[in-house]
Parts: sequence; structure tokens; C-alpha cells
Amino acid sequence: VQLVESGGGLVQPGGSLRLSCTASGFTFAFRSSTMRWHRQAPGKERELVAAMIGSGGRILYDDSVKGRFTVSRDNAKNTVYLSMNSLKPEDTAVYYCGLVSPMGSAYWGQGTQVTVSS
Repeated sequence: VQLVESGGGLVQPGGSLRLSCTASGFTFAFRSSTMRWHRQAPGKERELVAAMIGSGGRILYDDSVKGRFTVSRDNAKNTVYLSMNSLKPEDTAVYYCGLVSPMGSAYWGQGTQVTVSS
């Protein structure tokens, strides 16, 4: 399974970005997979930002991003998105896409850098 993230970059505080993560190389149903976005800032542990749980559609957000970030998916394109609004300097991190298959195997993308700075 391969996960490829894109959409990171440099943005000013208050700005917006949309990250994409496209999955390939699998035989199970993408729509049944749990998709997650994590981030890791320098000197800190990787933390969960948002998740879409399996095919049920349940969505979870970390309290620090509620109301600002939105996770969505396009099952026809095997892609999950993270729309980030009202970005803050503390959102600066490498953002990783994760997939958990219906069988419970976990996979990670290579990460994309998001820098929020004036």
C-alpha cells in the first residue's frame, strides 16, 4: 500500500491549506478503511489530528483543530483530504496520512510539511 500526500506549504497565520492523500496498491475496499491525519512538530511526538472511521463515517478531531479543520474522503479517487482554515503558528508540523485496512494493518505516507508563519 502506498500513500502519497500533497498540498503542504508555507502559509500566513489565518490562512488555509488543503492536504490530499491518495492511496494505491491495495485490494481491499478503500471505503472500508479508516483514514487518519497525524502531525509531528519538531521535538514533539506524533499526534492524531483527525480520523474517519471505516465505512461508518464517524469522524474524530483533536480538540486543538475542532472548528478549523475538516476531514473528507472521495472513495472513487481513493483519496482523503484535510482542509485547514484559520491556521496558527502552532499548526506548523509535518502532516502524515495513515490508513488502517479492514484487516487492521496500518500504513503511513511520507509526510508533507506545513509551515504557518508571517
